[in-house]
Amino acid sequence: MPDQEALHLRGVFLPEERERDAWIVDGRLTFEPVRNAHTIADRGWVLPGLVDAHCHIGLSMDGWAEPDEQAEQAILNRDAGALLLRDAGSPVDNTGVQRREDLPRLVRAARHIARPRRYIRHLGIEVEPEDLVTEVEKQAALGDGWIKLAADWIDRSAGDLMPVWPDDVLATAIGRAHELGVRVAAHVFGEDALPGLIRAGLDSIEHGTGITDDLLDEVARRGIAVVPTLINIDTFPRIAASGAEKFPAYAAHMNALYATSRERIRHAYEAGVPIYTGTDAGGSLPHGLIRDEIAALVGAGIPQAEVIAQASWRAREWLGFEGLVEGALADLVVYDADPRTDLDTLAAPCRIVLRGIVRG
Repeated sequence: MPDQEALHLRGVFLPEERERDAWIVDGRLTFEPVRNAHTIADRGWVLPGLVDAHCHIGLSMDGWAEPDEQAEQAILNRDAGALLLRDAGSPVDNTGVQRREDLPRLVRAARHIARPRRYIRHLGIEVEPEDLVTEVEKQAALGDGWIKLAADWIDRSAGDLMPVWPDDVLATAIGRAHELGVRVAAHVFGEDALPGLIRAGLDSIEHGTGITDDLLDEVARRGIAVVPTLINIDTFPRIAASGAEKFPAYAAHMNALYATSRERIRHAYEAGVPIYTGTDAGGSLPHGLIRDEIAALVGAGIPQAEVIAQASWRAREWLGFEGLVEGALADLVVYDADPRTDLDTLAAPCRIVLRGIVRG
């Protein structure tokens, strides 16, 4: 590939809050002047690209997405400013997205690991508890440093949300993942699965609508992150209504979790738990909704500046990527105003730069 044209931009760089010039050479950022560079922005606020820390590339509202549709999903995210995606489990091979220079960077968790009849049918690899560790080893080798467990779901015999895995099996499986250098994310809606997951040392609670105040100190002490996916939680009343006649206890539980979701995530933030922005796009929601999730977290009472930080440079660091420092990957977004004080500016980025190339 020939060398890319050198680019120049000037703006207020976050989180440094310093107005400065920067140059992009061969996909990397430098603060050393480069002659004859093309200026792409001469003012504005410059952020590391946004992060959708929970989405599903390859899962669509109509089923499984073929490669062309996967690329379309990634482009929707890119055009919304999300230049780094954590795929929280996909039923199909989406590694083609990683091979395209025009699409966001993708960190994959391979397939969900679930139990038969205890998760969305055909979405995950289904095993019984005695085979969980073996499956963790398999999925760990197929992902990019993450695995995904379906940790609670409706138990039809009980008529309500129940934990999927015994606590001792969880502890062994999560311990094995960590031995392999892999982090563990867990889908969990309700309350009952969380104590065992926390004791087992998982790394990321997905959704987390069941996090009660008595758990927060331990979650914070262990550095466990929460990715709330609030715009997906907004579908809980519809889910509850669809099951109310057959499973009234489940429906009431889902409605209660929805009703307390904002309060619980705000309490988690106040307790010092890291909160990251994820949409749960794919399935019931389209891609490209990172701005909606940011607005939902602000609406839940988390300070706007904190939400922007955790949707950008903090999330990138969490996933192993640098911010806007010398030699870093040139994945950035330029806005007219500071999004920490003006959320409306997120809807109209001045420039989107991915891998050192202007994409918007």
